[in-house]
Amino acid sequence: MRITFIGGGNMAKALLGGLIGQGYSPSGMQVVEPFAELHETLSQQFGVRCVTAVDASSLLCDTVVLAVKPQQMREALTPLYGKLEQQLVVSIAAGIRLADISRWLGGYLRLARAMPNTPALIGKGVSGLFADPSVDQSGRLNAERVLNAVGSILWLQDEAQIDAVTAISGSGPAYVFYFIEAVEAAARQLGFDEPAARKLTMETFLGATQLAAQSAESISTLRQQVTSKGGTTEAALKSFAVSGIAAEIAQGIEAAALRGRELGDSLGRDAGASGHA
Repeated sequence: MRITFIGGGNMAKALLGGLIGQGYSPSGMQVVEPFAELHETLSQQFGVRCVTAVDASSLLCDTVVLAVKPQQMREALTPLYGKLEQQLVVSIAAGIRLADISRWLGGYLRLARAMPNTPALIGKGVSGLFADPSVDQSGRLNAERVLNAVGSILWLQDEAQIDAVTAISGSGPAYVFYFIEAVEAAARQLGFDEPAARKLTMETFLGATQLAAQSAESISTLRQQVTSKGGTTEAALKSFAVSGIAAEIAQGIEAAALRGRELGDSLGRDAGASGHA
């Protein structure tokens, strides 16, 4: 598989590192990155070809990964207009819909969308993946190979689910970090110094997450097993319930999903009406 990345930011680096770690040759990958100052880092770290703009060699690939910010997508696609043949194009940009990418590429349909998350930087990501119905099995396998390099994948039946994936797993690490911050701050308030508060908090989260991942029990059952009647855990959980924390979390995730839809509407509308050309 020969891959060209459009954009050389953190997620592209994660994918490059993951692919090379799985045995893919750097000679089969290249990066189009307009900021020339990044080329030396990319070349030294991964041994890949880097160019500032799309050229003929950039198109000698079977997969193109769009790893640019959503606001930069239309401009990044301009050099590809009318030049693609049978390459699979995979976008990892939030909000940008396949119909708009297709239009900006002159009606090109061999497209897929993915929403990875930042744990991909350490090979522990999870990505929602959706492909246009015109993408064949070989194209879907190529998309899987790219995203599997940084974690697990979940194929989606409907592109609209990408907004929900963005809200749950794409933004999800920030929710976890937010809760870690709160627990760590509480530990300091209870008298622990910063190193001790961090150790207690981080080891608790790591252990609990690994237990949940490895256990056959439901999350609810695991929670109940820690919660003795009249005990300390029950006191904390009752306080959380009174504060409505679970409902607030659900509301926040719904707000994130709504924002994803709004971004798709806004970025697509800026370029014209939605739909395949």
